[in-house]
Amino acid sequence: MDRPNLFVKIPAVTQGLEAISACLAEGISVNVTLLFSLDRYDQVVEAFLTGMERARDAGLDLTRISSVASFFVSRVDTEIDRRLDRIGTEEAAARRGWAGIANARIAHEHGERAFATDRWQSLKDDGARPQRLLWASTGVKDPRYDDTRYVTGLVAPGVVNTMPEATLDAVADHGSIPVSDLRHGYDEAHRFLRGLARLGVDYDEVVQQLEDEGVEKFEAAWDELSREVELRLGMPDALAEVPDFALDYHRSE
Repeated sequence: MDRPNLFVKIPAVTQGLEAISACLAEGISVNVTLLFSLDRYDQVVEAFLTGMERARDAGLDLTRISSVASFFVSRVDTEIDRRLDRIGTEEAAARRGWAGIANARIAHEHGERAFATDRWQSLKDDGARPQRLLWASTGVKDPRYDDTRYVTGLVAPGVVNTMPEATLDAVADHGSIPVSDLRHGYDEAHRFLRGLARLGVDYDEVVQQLEDEGVEKFEAAWDELSREVELRLGMPDALAEVPDFALDYHRSE
């Protein structure tokens, strides 16, 4: 497409890891999406480094290749809160609404460690830019929570935060940006996840479930897009601009 700002979105599933490396190796910027798991994020960073090394070996200009790792936040809280509610104790109730932030903070710690290695420094010296963490799913789902929590609780240099319009407006109106960034919350985040485990919340099960559900949603969206394209390609040119309501009627026939 010859668009230097185009990012190809690739889900962070096992099958997507080689695709991430392969795209980067050809100079294609990548948005790695559907990230919930800390272990998977480590694998994504490895795929990024491998892809950038291949690009360098191929003689590509590393300054023109970018990548973000989209780490989902509020979906983690939604599922873990549901499990905490089933446990029903005061301790479980006190832990509602913090799992997503704790998970994201530890992911940031993993990223800081990965991009402080000699391996990364070698790529950086040749012009590579680090893969940036991008906070996704930052709209607050539970009305009992502060509507800016997934922004103000995850401030750090170099990260990206994608927000729904309502969240953006809320942050502009009454968001309070902390003096210290999320790096001061690493230890607390680790303690929080250990506390979830003591309560019987299976972290690995939760993040795998969220990944599976995300893939199902992507597949459904792709199937719908494919049907729409197939329908329009099968129409005469004169019908190419038919309103959506008419297309819906056509599909129902």
